[in-house]
Amino acid sequence: MWYIPVYTILEGVAMFIARVCSQLKKHKVPYAIVGGYAVVLHGVTRGTIDIDLVLKWSEKSLKNASQALKEIGLESRLPVDYDSIFNFRREYIENRNLIAWNFFNPKNPTEQVDIIIDYDLSDDQVKTIKSKYGEIKVLSKKDLIEMKKKSGRPQDIQDVIALGGCLLYTSDAADEEDSV
Repeated sequence: MWYIPVYTILEGVAMFIARVCSQLKKHKVPYAIVGGYAVVLHGVTRGTIDIDLVLKWSEKSLKNASQALKEIGLESRLPVDYDSIFNFRREYIENRNLIAWNFFNPKNPTEQVDIIIDYDLSDDQVKTIKSKYGEIKVLSKKDLIEMKKKSGRPQDIQDVIALGGCLLYTSDAADEEDSV
């Protein structure tokens, strides 16, 4: 039986997140991490596999994000490109139930990134976290709670509760940022 120390796995995840964030910064992509890793970065214990990202929605942001992810060995799981995602966004969301464009590493399938296509980062607050591997941009706690409330998925409702948000309204306490 093989034993891999937990810290080795966690270091690998942290390094992958940093690699993704570094590439997005290099390509000047306005982004924020959302989803499970954002919940973790706001101080809640939660399991997840992929990195979920939201962008300031523009063709340029989508193109640059796609290029950044390809440069670190990630490939689109679907046979689509940034142009079709941008131009047929409504079609994908409304008629094909596609809300995330997935990229994965064929050499290491645990390395996955989802670009959430039904959300625009433009009006939201982003928090920058400095790690030993570099800067990580994450959606503010308040905006993350609101995003997850709108989703209504069972896991998102659990995340809202874990983050200290009320399902009926957002309290002032959710506006306060925690240091991570």
